[in-house]
Amino acid sequence: MTNITTAKQTLTGKWQAYQEIAQKGLWNNNQALVALLGLCPLLAVTNNSVNGLGLGLATMAVLLTSNILVSLIRDFVPSEIRIPVFIAIIACAVTIIDMLMQAYFYTLHGILGIFIPLIVTNCAILARAESFASKNPLDKSIVDAVFIGIGFTAVLVVLGGLRELIGNGTLFDQAWLLFGDGAQSWTIHLSDAYNPVLLAILPPGAFIGLGLLIALKNVVDAKVKKPSLVDIPVEVKTAS
Repeated sequence: MTNITTAKQTLTGKWQAYQEIAQKGLWNNNQALVALLGLCPLLAVTNNSVNGLGLGLATMAVLLTSNILVSLIRDFVPSEIRIPVFIAIIACAVTIIDMLMQAYFYTLHGILGIFIPLIVTNCAILARAESFASKNPLDKSIVDAVFIGIGFTAVLVVLGGLRELIGNGTLFDQAWLLFGDGAQSWTIHLSDAYNPVLLAILPPGAFIGLGLLIALKNVVDAKVKKPSLVDIPVEVKTAS
């Protein structure tokens, strides 16, 4: 009975740790909205949602691969050379992902261009390898990579979708580049009377859109943290 109770407590503790890691990756420590890492590719390729999703998935794959490998070798790498070793691992992962995309998503790979190899310079990936994967076991490192990747990809897709919708009047245009010929009918078109705003798909639109997303997150955080009247302690004194 004691063993069962201990196992349940261990499982509950792990689940709570996973939930905390997931919340940080998706929201509290979102690499694009909070840490502001990896902004160069984020701003450059998010002129539509499909491009953002493609780069986000590639980044997530590199992040997951590097976190797994760094966590596995963390006890065998001297601290003096850990950064060069982590960079070498990330570079190998990026090379593999780049070759796979060139083989199976050739057109999308051509559109994303240099920003696929430049994933190796994404500070978010090296930061997670150094600050988390090198200090935590494999299971937590995998959870961290998945949810950091989902959080980063979500910002890419939302920003790309907003810019595409405002700048082109479409959504999920060219989805077939990522999902095959069956996705050619996925494109959503606004009314023919809609006049696209060209600024949205130009570089300034990327900065404006990201700024609005960051502002929205800050507003949500402020409302969540704002105490309600019932939560404010009231000191009551009685006359003697």
